[in-house]
Amino acid sequence: MTNMDKLYEAVEARGPVCVGLDTDFSYLPADFVDSTLTKGENIVRFNKKLIDATKAVAGCYKVQIAYYESLGMEGLKAYADTLKAVREAGIPVIADIKRGDIAKTAEMYAMGHFTGDFEADFVTLAPYMGLDSISPYLPYAEKQGKGMFVLCRTSNGGAKDFEYEKLADGRHVYDLVGDKLNALGKDYMGEHGYSSIGLVIGGTHIEEATEIRAKYQDSFFLIPGYGAQGGKAEDIAQYLSKGNGGVVNSSRGILLAYKKQPGVAFDEAAYNECVNMKEAIAHACSLL
Repeated sequence: MTNMDKLYEAVEARGPVCVGLDTDFSYLPADFVDSTLTKGENIVRFNKKLIDATKAVAGCYKVQIAYYESLGMEGLKAYADTLKAVREAGIPVIADIKRGDIAKTAEMYAMGHFTGDFEADFVTLAPYMGLDSISPYLPYAEKQGKGMFVLCRTSNGGAKDFEYEKLADGRHVYDLVGDKLNALGKDYMGEHGYSSIGLVIGGTHIEEATEIRAKYQDSFFLIPGYGAQGGKAEDIAQYLSKGNGGVVNSSRGILLAYKKQPGVAFDEAAYNECVNMKEAIAHACSLL
């Protein structure tokens, strides 16, 4: 069984919410911070409480490395400790690292994020340099069932700068990327009909949602853009397949949920937000 199979089963069991642990120190409630600890240590305490509170309603977690790198060595330890906490909870974890290099450099990135202190179940990758920036990760998919989510059509406004440009054959650049990755993934299929090579498909641009889902039926989607970026449940639902086939990330919307729920502890508020998000997406899927 591949990690993508395990993610599919996690979504079946707990829903498609992906809790983004993109934890900036400023997000921590002032009364939670222990002044005897470092910022990194406080972030780990915060993350662990979030994980404990939300693990029953989260399909997976995504840890964005930049928030931890910004704190230097203590931040990287917090990153490793956070990955470890999620994996010890038995829940799939995505290392949001967006690497995009080739040859030996990519081999080292793959080793660094699929083994050792920074081991994760999935990584995010940027394909701009071509398929040889993806291939060094594939032995880990073949031998260990590891997975990857590759940027295809993203949720940011700048997606229009490159991804929507038209090719001579009428396709968009994002179509070219998706088509090549989908074809590559045919050699890495799991038991539930999804490849170990997933796609990052932003949930904020909905015009092509039905077409994209239909075209890449055996690609699992990582769907950013929900909540703080403006993506709505009824939009997101179009990228799922009967409520599965993708995970929907929310970071600030969950991490900072306590600010919209006065008097509620941050971990309880995060749980409430996950439940609301899960129910909203399920309802939107039921209407399709």
